[in-house]
Amino acid sequence: MARSSPFRNKHAEAEASFLTWGPPDEGVEMVETFGEIASEYASLRKGCALFDMTNRGTVEVRGSDRIAFLNRMITQEVKDLPPHRVARSFWLNRKGRIDADLRVLVLGDRVLLDVDFLAASRAATTLDAFVIADDVQIADASDRWQRFSIHGPTALDLLGAVATHKAGAPLTDFTPGAAASVTIAGVDLLVDRQDDCGETGLHLWVPTEHAERVWTHLIEAGCPHDENGQTDSNGSLAAKVRLRPSGWHAFNIARIEAGTPLYNIDFGQESLPGETGVLRDRVHFKKGCYLGQEVVARMDALGKPKQILVALRFEPSPEGEVVQPLSGGHVMAVTEDSAETVGVITSSTIAPMLGGTAVAFAQVRTKWAENPAASFEVAAEGVRVRARLQPGLRFWSRDGA
Repeated sequence: MARSSPFRNKHAEAEASFLTWGPPDEGVEMVETFGEIASEYASLRKGCALFDMTNRGTVEVRGSDRIAFLNRMITQEVKDLPPHRVARSFWLNRKGRIDADLRVLVLGDRVLLDVDFLAASRAATTLDAFVIADDVQIADASDRWQRFSIHGPTALDLLGAVATHKAGAPLTDFTPGAAASVTIAGVDLLVDRQDDCGETGLHLWVPTEHAERVWTHLIEAGCPHDENGQTDSNGSLAAKVRLRPSGWHAFNIARIEAGTPLYNIDFGQESLPGETGVLRDRVHFKKGCYLGQEVVARMDALGKPKQILVALRFEPSPEGEVVQPLSGGHVMAVTEDSAETVGVITSSTIAPMLGGTAVAFAQVRTKWAENPAASFEVAAEGVRVRARLQPGLRFWSRDGA
């Protein structure tokens, strides 16, 4: 049975539609939209958008040897990571394949691993299998934490107004990678920053039994509407931050624009780190040994992966229409003499910040991914549209970098 938000009924009362993340019987039910995708996306870019991230799981690592143990296991250097900091990493199997894409949140008494919910149980089990004589306890704690995120240029204004700081990074200087313990609506929770959508991105770790209270408080404090549904323009916090509850579609558009690939969509359990497009962000090449290191180091030093995640921009169709290729579409390399399939679309969207251009991530054979002059075509809506590679994965950023 699919996992649902603990307050799914509240979302349904707000006229949300839902989709399933993962297999229908084993996946996660997420909010697709609250009815107005364009408005939800606009809130993310102009104010801030609140997401119920039911697809995120949590693995909890305790014990006096937890840091040393994790540092021997995962691809990132975490032995010197101070409390209330976050680092991104991979957890690999012996063959160098990615068992989980992690965000590692260090606290004073434990470490929390942010993972795709579908990988949480597996990650906890496979990590625990390597605990021999260490004082380490590992558990899938996904049921104990509900995960929210707030993305947008006014997200920190909202957090600063509703949260009481308890420990960790000051909310007045909350840079990417920072984390803090705070209280919202009388509930003690954690917040960290990762800008997945190209705007300020705040990730909230809320005790499940208090999730609805925190969600309701954020909506009441940040949404600029009075009890009659009229826009509040009296200079209140809500008028300033312009919060809107939002669903997966708005987040997906923005994260593709910002160049943020996702585990189980753009790469997965059978992928090698070198195929993900985020190798340097997740792997520390000067640290000691970790599981799967030999495969990663050998490929980095002597070879290349067979394929790699790239970013493609599409031209209009021959009729001048913007056409969006769908996930699973074949990427063809076109030469004067032939056309051959060299990859597959993993994510795509129509990018508002690029004037409505169609863009996509794709896994493409490395030979072609490294050829800036290569010409590509993808079938979409009954026509073939041309695409070109762009450097890196990021299509858009607020600072233009």
